[in-house]
Amino acid sequence: MSARALVMAGGVYCLGFAVFHLAFWKLFRWREDLRSLTFVNRAIVQILNLCLTFVFVVFAVPSLAMPGEMVNTDLGRMLLMLIAIFWLLRAGEQVWFFGLRNRVSIAFFALFVAGSALYAAPLLMTAR
Repeated sequence: MSARALVMAGGVYCLGFAVFHLAFWKLFRWREDLRSLTFVNRAIVQILNLCLTFVFVVFAVPSLAMPGEMVNTDLGRMLLMLIAIFWLLRAGEQVWFFGLRNRVSIAFFALFVAGSALYAAPLLMTAR
């Protein structure tokens, strides 16, 4: 697979997580479950989720619209590296907060490592 194709696959991957995060209210019954939090904490959780959803869109747009620039320019390569680090940190946070005690947690850990690889591989393939 080419570096550009991997970047585009990363864009689809990030869009998938944007959609997933928009479904959190229904998936995790936030209307009911977040009631136990204070007003401020309830608002913070939801705001952070919406901002993170936007970050995924920000990752996806240049990945899908400008994969060549992502691979061939210094700015694009910096973005690739930062997105790869983001997903690697998310994989580490999966272990830190959820552990690797069940299949779902292990699957998410692997999924986040894969996201990091989608963005790190084009860097390695086009190393100068």
